[in-house]
Order: sequence, then structure tokens, then C-alpha cells
Amino acid sequence: MPNIDLIYKIAAVGVLVAILHTVLSKAGKEEYGQIVTIAGVAIVFLMVVELLNRLFQTVKTLFNL
Repeated sequence: MPNIDLIYKIAAVGVLVAILHTVLSKAGKEEYGQIVTIAGVAIVFLMVVELLNRLFQTVKTLFNL
């Protein structure tokens, strides 16, 4: 299970984004809270894209494509 750390990283980003969004919303800065949420989604998306790239490279190598 070498990719369990990726799950922890995604969870950590989610928790951090949730806390920041809540704090910013309570402070009356809803716009910044939404920006933080979008940035968090983008960060997780990039992490998943990198993982998918490694998967496709492995499949490509496995089948000698």
C-alpha cells in the first residue's frame, strides 16, 4: 500500500480547506472562503492527475505500447 500516504494528503487538504472556509465565512469573507475551496479542489485534482499519469505509464510499460 504505497499510495496510502496520498489518501492522507488528500484528507489533510480537505480538513484544512474546510477549516479555512469556515473561519473565513464566519469572518464575513465568503468570497475568500470560496477561493480557498476552489484552490483546495485544484490541488487535489492535480494530485489525482499525477497518480493517473503514473497509472497510464505503468500500463503502457506493462503492455509494451
